[in-house]
Amino acid sequence: MSRRPLVAVVGAGAAGTLTALHLVRESGRRSTPVEIVLLDPADRWARGVAFGTPDEQHLLNVPAAGMSALPEDPSHFLHWLQGQQPDAHAFTFASRRTWGRYLDEQLTGALRDVLVETTVEHARTTVTAVRRDGARARLSLAGPPGGAQAGAAETLLADAVVVAAGLPATGDAWAPEALRDSPFFVADPWAPGALDPVRRDRTGPADVLLVGTGLTAVDVLLSLAGTRDGRHLQAISRSGALPACHADRLKPAVIPDISDWGATLTELRNRVRRHLDDARSASGDWRPGIDGLRFRVAELWQRLPEEDRHTFLTQDVAAWNRLRHRLPRGSHDRLDALVGSGEVTLIAATVQAVTPLPCGGLEVTTSDGTAREVGWVVNCTGPRSDVGELGNPLLDDLLRPRLDGALAVTSTAGMGLRTRDGRLVDGRGRSDAPLWALGALRRGELWESTAVPEIRQQALALAVSVLEDVAPLPRRLADGTWVPGHHPVARPRDPLGLPLSTTAEAAATFNAGLERLMRLQSGAEDLFAEAARLDPDFALAHAALALLGHEAGAATDVTAALAAARRAAKQNADDRERSLVSVVGLRVREPRRAGADALRRHVAAYPRDVLAVSAAVPTIAFSGVIDVQQDVWALVENLAPAYGDHWWFISLLAFVRQDQARYDEAALLAESALSCEPASGHAVHALTHVHYETGQHETGRAWLDHWIDASGRSASHRAHFAWHAALHDLALGDLAAVEARFARQLADVTGVRGLVDTASLLWRWRVATTEWEPERGAPPAAGSVLAAVDHDLLGSPSTPFIALHAAVAHAANQDPAALDALGARCRRSRDAATRSVVSPVCQGLADVLREEWDPAIEHLAAALPDLATVGGSAAQREIVEETLLLALHRSGRVPQARELLEDRVTRRHSPLDRRRLELLENEKAALPA
Repeated sequence: MSRRPLVAVVGAGAAGTLTALHLVRESGRRSTPVEIVLLDPADRWARGVAFGTPDEQHLLNVPAAGMSALPEDPSHFLHWLQGQQPDAHAFTFASRRTWGRYLDEQLTGALRDVLVETTVEHARTTVTAVRRDGARARLSLAGPPGGAQAGAAETLLADAVVVAAGLPATGDAWAPEALRDSPFFVADPWAPGALDPVRRDRTGPADVLLVGTGLTAVDVLLSLAGTRDGRHLQAISRSGALPACHADRLKPAVIPDISDWGATLTELRNRVRRHLDDARSASGDWRPGIDGLRFRVAELWQRLPEEDRHTFLTQDVAAWNRLRHRLPRGSHDRLDALVGSGEVTLIAATVQAVTPLPCGGLEVTTSDGTAREVGWVVNCTGPRSDVGELGNPLLDDLLRPRLDGALAVTSTAGMGLRTRDGRLVDGRGRSDAPLWALGALRRGELWESTAVPEIRQQALALAVSVLEDVAPLPRRLADGTWVPGHHPVARPRDPLGLPLSTTAEAAATFNAGLERLMRLQSGAEDLFAEAARLDPDFALAHAALALLGHEAGAATDVTAALAAARRAAKQNADDRERSLVSVVGLRVREPRRAGADALRRHVAAYPRDVLAVSAAVPTIAFSGVIDVQQDVWALVENLAPAYGDHWWFISLLAFVRQDQARYDEAALLAESALSCEPASGHAVHALTHVHYETGQHETGRAWLDHWIDASGRSASHRAHFAWHAALHDLALGDLAAVEARFARQLADVTGVRGLVDTASLLWRWRVATTEWEPERGAPPAAGSVLAAVDHDLLGSPSTPFIALHAAVAHAANQDPAALDALGARCRRSRDAATRSVVSPVCQGLADVLREEWDPAIEHLAAALPDLATVGGSAAQREIVEETLLLALHRSGRVPQARELLEDRVTRRHSPLDRRRLELLENEKAALPA
């Protein structure tokens, strides 16, 4: 484009500023300069109603660990806060004013650091109308009230418009007319100076009545308490209850499986109660259950029919808000003391009538039959629900009927605007106008859409969507290169904020390698080696090399790297670094169980240690030290408080969900992670498994082929994704595609990937062709593949996962003698899984090569129950079942083979398995009666 695209953001509060922040960051990441204009009459961005309060008593109701402005770095705010308050911790509840300043600094800093000509301007103006102007939008503007430009009308032509209006104005429809007309009624306590007359008043009755006992009432109570001796504050609502309190410390969220929760309000009420009971039984507290529901609220809300949503809003919303939007412990204790002293009184009733008093003030009659004389009534009932009744000129204009339909329509109960992934849906059901919305304006379709954790994710996704629309780039250019941040501490830190005992130069190189490892991109070991060269006393760099060499087969000298790590740890390391070096040493030198136990303890103490978590969780990069699948699941679930919505954690959680056969959730999580970090190999891997395990072979193959040729070109495990695509080929019975893929993507793979991917494919291919498609001929010989694999990987594998694939490789090479030797070595191993699982697999494969079917069946069947303990995925371990199926068929055990196949077809559609079943049916029919 010959000019920079212009993005207009209507609203400069938290939602608008977060949007501007992510537009700036994304524009820099894409090298796409844009003009951003924040349109808001407020005098400064990043404040708004919630964060513009000057009262330090008004605290966030989300702990610091959850208040990062950056979805990819959940501890960002905490680190910033600790730079100013060294005693701050993950469960600190900072003041809202402080967070507003933080957000202000992030936008200012992002503008300073961005490497393209992106600008942000704050125009103090009100948007009164919007019109489509071709592919763009024309905004009508009015100058700020009372300013030099007051009443002056202007227009602004924008390539995209983001409506970030924030929470609607306070509603007062509940108030009797006499109250609404009274000068002693504060209709909106958030209006500038609204509470000043209440504080100064020395005439009339001293008491103040607050209507509402939610978060707004909490702020007003804290602001008014102690401002005048003898004044009593009364707060009234139907429940007469303040919001619940946060726990004293962070606890892992209990995230429910909602796949069978139903889609009616009655069903969901019952399941939520049961879920909270289960959470209380498991953790001793109901709060982790509510926190876990947060991840599922949007999906549950979208399941409900409109009638049930309206019922929820009239019958359940107060109870939900009380549990979901909780108070910090400090605010709760302060209010508890005020109630105990009698300065604050809570009343369970409603306002029925109001009569003005002759000397000022009001007599308020409530539903409990009491008449109370008060000096002031403050409306704390919260925002109005219907955006069409706010009197906001822009929203009114968007909803105004036009000849070709309104530019926007409301969602449930008028609580917001309908969108399609944030883009406004118009009166004709289209979403092609350059108009977006986020935050409170999406409450109707998401329900929970007003807290920072939700808005920051929406802001990032919206920034990507807007820039894709106004300045699209080829996907392959949208890289995710990490740029080290500036931390207000002396020691350098890793991408997750953990301190590093090394030089800044070595840390930057190490972090680049760690980011590559997190994304599953190639070159991590080279960067770790360079970091160790830059600082020979950098223990973590040496430990990372040893771990990659031992667990992932990287071309490193494991013994030398471990020795260097231990030497460096004695000289220059903190407790976390020394602990990790010890864990790596145990993994390399001691029985696997010792390494697993040590790793569990390390991850519990340092959950944000990426290297440790990578070693514990069996994904592509490592075989997994934890040998019980459920333990792996629990480990990942328990990491939630430490990572929040970090894309890497979400990617790992997606992999766990597919392992648990919760495929819909896994797909959503993977896509969410990819929206934050498009190069996340773990998220791609999780989605790849979802496609395979749900039988989406055509879709999965097409998606993978595109990814391998585009975004996957830098993947360190590109061969593994090619192997996954080949599984789709096999499942479809497309052996010509398998042959072509092998020649193009797998034949020249070396090292551990040649063992785990290429050699295993050759054996699976051989099983499929020689047994079920003999007319197709045998696959290529495996000799050349094994020649490119390190001898130690084949003869003395270091983990049961590698040992299993060494056995499969020997089978592909038609070498029973090598299998006998490997089996004997496995039987002598100190590792339980190697002895009890891999050893019988070696025997079974050797029996198959010798066509000794009965012992082959016995050995392979014996290994199946505990096969998961070797690590890897179900798709990788399936090769044993494939071989057992071959043995059953060749031994003439047609019913058993048929039962095994029917079970597989029930779990996962596969044209090849269907064809196999047909062949078995024909063979069964041919058997004598």
